[in-house]
Amino acid sequence: MKKIGTIAAAVAAVGVMAGGASAQTKLSMWYHGAGNEVESNLVNQIIDDFNASQSDWVVELESFPQASYNDSVNAAALAENLPDILDVDGPILPNWAWAGYLAPLTIDEAKLEGFLPGAVGRWNGEVYAIGLWDAACAIYARRSVLEANDIRVPSLDSPWTGEEFDSALEKLASSGEFEYALDLGMAWTGEWYPYAFGPFLQSHGGDIIDVSANMANGSLNGDAGLAFGEWWQSLFERNLVPGTDQDGADRETGFLDGKYALQWNGNWSALPPLGQFGDDMLFLPAPDFGNGPKIGAASWQFGISAISENKDGASAFIEFAIQDKYLAAFSDGIGLIPPTSESAQMSEKYRPGGALEVFFELSNDQATLRAVTPAYIVGGRVFEKALADIANGADVADTLDQAADEIDADIEANGGYM
Repeated sequence: MKKIGTIAAAVAAVGVMAGGASAQTKLSMWYHGAGNEVESNLVNQIIDDFNASQSDWVVELESFPQASYNDSVNAAALAENLPDILDVDGPILPNWAWAGYLAPLTIDEAKLEGFLPGAVGRWNGEVYAIGLWDAACAIYARRSVLEANDIRVPSLDSPWTGEEFDSALEKLASSGEFEYALDLGMAWTGEWYPYAFGPFLQSHGGDIIDVSANMANGSLNGDAGLAFGEWWQSLFERNLVPGTDQDGADRETGFLDGKYALQWNGNWSALPPLGQFGDDMLFLPAPDFGNGPKIGAASWQFGISAISENKDGASAFIEFAIQDKYLAAFSDGIGLIPPTSESAQMSEKYRPGGALEVFFELSNDQATLRAVTPAYIVGGRVFEKALADIANGADVADTLDQAADEIDADIEANGGYM
């Protein structure tokens, strides 16, 4: 009997050890990149490496199409069924944090030193998410075109003033060589408007929402906002840019085909013109309309859901994912900006002397966050409609007043988002 008991105890001990060895806690993760094979492969590689690197946690991924991702997160939040790890688009992070979707990260902030500002998602003094890349806009131009029209080539240290930019557009339009002097990308809608055009408003001295005052009135429709709105409308009235009826195909190929002298576009579209125009191709900084040259910042970032019971494991995964080798791999794979100088030096296109090095510099020097407030989720949509209406001839002051009132009504209806 004693022998049988000893054997049984040994078997039980082996079972406990085996169970302990296999008792990794599952971490659920949602991602917006379904359908993008390259991006999915990169995310899965990080997950595989993390799972193999330790024995406490195992990340299990579920991917969603980007178009339906936010709705899926909102529905899951209402049902209290959010995953442990999720990604969030930078400008809506404050809303998700305010709504209780996200928990602050517990990562040592020393690990975030040197990150581009747009890649670190902060709200109310706390870090909620970290991005593995960022994006930047520039003025696409050809050196030969500028020189032929006696237009100065601007630099980061000496960008065009607003007056110089306007003069350049007039010169290019009067040359008769192009259908339009500048392509703004009006065929693109949604977040493109506040991301791409909001910085022009900020450079004039206004903003969609004055975060310090927690209101849009006086910022969107103040003197700076009106000056921006009048300039914006004049671009269309003077036939310097395509309107809201721009064909999507022209947006994609118009600059390459010579229809547009200049183009306002992001680094994700930079390789085709580089391939076509070679050393003649320039990526120029944003103009300075009086309050500094500014471009948009903040893309998709990884965060932890507030209801996760495994926040330490989720935090460990995010800390693992922000290794420079993965940041560089994402840059090489999908063409976006590596968010640290170390990862930029490891990347193919953004390293010193690389074809897209200038975009890292632009992001580092000119990147400006969209209004960091939970109210942005409404404010961005209202801003988009206002700019489209103004482009189509609506009264500038009335349109901006109405937009500011609509944003402020949302802020009031939500108790100031406090």
